[in-house]
Amino acid sequence: MSEQPQQVQIGKPVPDFRLPADSGEEISLSQFRGRKVVLYFYPKDSTPACTQEACDFRDLAQAYGEYGAAVLGISGDSVKSHGRFAMKQGLNFPLLSDESQEVCRKFGVWQLKKMYGREFEGIVRSTFLIDEEGKLLREWRGVRVKGHAEQVLEALRETNKK
Repeated sequence: MSEQPQQVQIGKPVPDFRLPADSGEEISLSQFRGRKVVLYFYPKDSTPACTQEACDFRDLAQAYGEYGAAVLGISGDSVKSHGRFAMKQGLNFPLLSDESQEVCRKFGVWQLKKMYGREFEGIVRSTFLIDEEGKLLREWRGVRVKGHAEQVLEALRETNKK
């Protein structure tokens, strides 16, 4: 029997992690302390919805930066796959490789999914907005790509008004 995924909770610190990025360097969440982080999990490089989502975050990355936020993407694809994907799409933020699904499990996004009558485990498209101290501000689970990057930007605007 598999263990229940640890769920992150709004207002609580999220678990730190260290993963290899498309650039080849290791990136940890804690290195972004002092900045907000838009952390998004997606199923697979170079698929239509994941490409659209990455491009939407790319196109708004400068606007996120104006609110002091960095963008990080995570999937189970390899560093090599991330590198090709990031280069082809001109991404301006790191893609992190979680081939062991360890970080995905910590955030509760590695789940049983169904598609075309088949069951399999995979990443449920999800986004987490983390504050400057590493606490979870907002979460979106089971994300629909269309308009999502704008929703996250709006949430950033809201948090900066407080």
